[in-house]
Amino acid sequence: MSERPVYETALGASSRETITLLGHDLARDVMGTVGFGELAYWLATQRRPTPGQTRLFEAVLAALADHGFTPTAIVTRLTYLSAPDSVQGALAAGLLGGGSRFLGVTEDCGRFLHAALVRAAADGPLPAGDDDAGWDALARAAVTAEHDARRRIPGLGHHVHKDGDPRTPRLQHIAAEEDLVGPHLALFTAIGRVAPEVLGKTLPLNGAGTCGAVLADLGLPLELLRGFALLARTAGLIGQLAEELRHPVANDVFLAVDLNNRSVAPDPLPEQQL
Repeated sequence: MSERPVYETALGASSRETITLLGHDLARDVMGTVGFGELAYWLATQRRPTPGQTRLFEAVLAALADHGFTPTAIVTRLTYLSAPDSVQGALAAGLLGGGSRFLGVTEDCGRFLHAALVRAAADGPLPAGDDDAGWDALARAAVTAEHDARRRIPGLGHHVHKDGDPRTPRLQHIAAEEDLVGPHLALFTAIGRVAPEVLGKTLPLNGAGTCGAVLADLGLPLELLRGFALLARTAGLIGQLAEELRHPVANDVFLAVDLNNRSVAPDPLPEQQL
C-alpha cells in the first residue's frame, strides 16, 4: 500500500489538540497577542515584522480602507440591495472592481518602480538614500521613457486631490520616522519632484501609488501588492454595508438611474472590416 502524500505548510495546521500558525500555538501565542495587521504581514512574508514595519504596514492598510462613494463602494451597496441574503456576494462585487483605476494602482506603481530600479541597478549602484540629485536623475529618466512611449505613470494624479493627496506626506513621514524609506519610495518621491518639468504639468503623487512604493520597500511580494489593497478595502466595504443598514442609499442610486432613463434609437457598432 502506497504512502499518503504529504503537503508541507508553514501556515495553519491542526491536530486533535492544537492549532499551529507560523510555527506558533495559535490559541496560546497568537490570539490576543499579535495584531491583525502584524499577522497579515507575517503570513505573507513568513517573517515577523518589527514594530516599525508593523506601524508602516498598518498605515498603508488605513490609507486604502475607504475613500468614499467609489465604484467599489457603490457596487457593494447595490449588490446588497439586490441580494441582501448574500453579504459575501456584495463584498466580492466590490473587490472585483479593484483594478487599474481603483486599488490596482498600488500594485501597478510598485511594479513600475521596481522595474525602473532593476534597470538602473544594471548600470551601476543606486543613489544613496539622501542623494536627491541622484534620485532625481533616475526619476527623470524613468518618467521621460514612459512619457515618450505615451504611457501613463502609475501613482501620478488624483481625480479629487488635485493639489496633493494628504495620505502621501503622512506615509512619507511615517517611513522616515521608522527609518524605512527604501529605494522604491525614494524614487517615487523624486518622480514627484521631476515630473512637472518632463510632463509640462503638475500631478500629485497619489496615496495608492505611495502605498505601492511603501509595500515594495517592506519586502512584500510585488505579485501580491493588489491583494493588500483588497485586504484593506474589505474592511472599508464592511463599513459601507454597515452604514447601508443604518442609512440606506443604494435604492436611491438605483431609482435615480431607473426612473430617469430615456429610450433612444440603437447605435450599432460598425461592421468589422476584414
